[in-house]
Amino acid sequence: MTTITPKPSYPSWVRELHSPPNPKSKSASSIRDPPGFSASSTGKRAQLSKATPHKPPTAEETDILKVKKSWEVALAPAKQLPMNAIMMYMSGNSLQIFSIMMVFMLFKNPLQALMQTNAVFVKYETPRTRSKMWVVKAVYVLMNLLALGLGIWKVNGMGLLPTTRSDWLAWETQREPVERAIFTF
Repeated sequence: MTTITPKPSYPSWVRELHSPPNPKSKSASSIRDPPGFSASSTGKRAQLSKATPHKPPTAEETDILKVKKSWEVALAPAKQLPMNAIMMYMSGNSLQIFSIMMVFMLFKNPLQALMQTNAVFVKYETPRTRSKMWVVKAVYVLMNLLALGLGIWKVNGMGLLPTTRSDWLAWETQREPVERAIFTF
């Protein structure tokens, strides 16, 4: 008598490994969808987004966005201040080419920004936002003046600012004593 031995039951991952994946359309990728993903839910979302057209923003909304963006531009120099302060600290107080170039750039960039203040904000200015833009420009100028103040602090630390009395000795006259004391034996 022959006994029929049942086929051993393999785990599901082994069966999936040896069986080919379900054929998909040629436009879809050959990668299987992750667990829990249903293609029908994305189709509904796509249909909903196509059904409701996006209305263009009103002029008031555009002006609000322009003011917000101009504030971002105005506060950008303040975001650079900590980085510049650390760079100035790390460059040291000695007179070397690296520290001199760093100080030069610290003065050059804010001065250029101050000279181009109106050009920076011209794309954000409209007749309705003009009244709000002077505050934004004032903050922009103030932030660049803070960067210049950082440069002045660095130049003072390097000893290049004439802030002591000994720096002005060439313009001082010698004092004439009122009396002279001579020691004799």
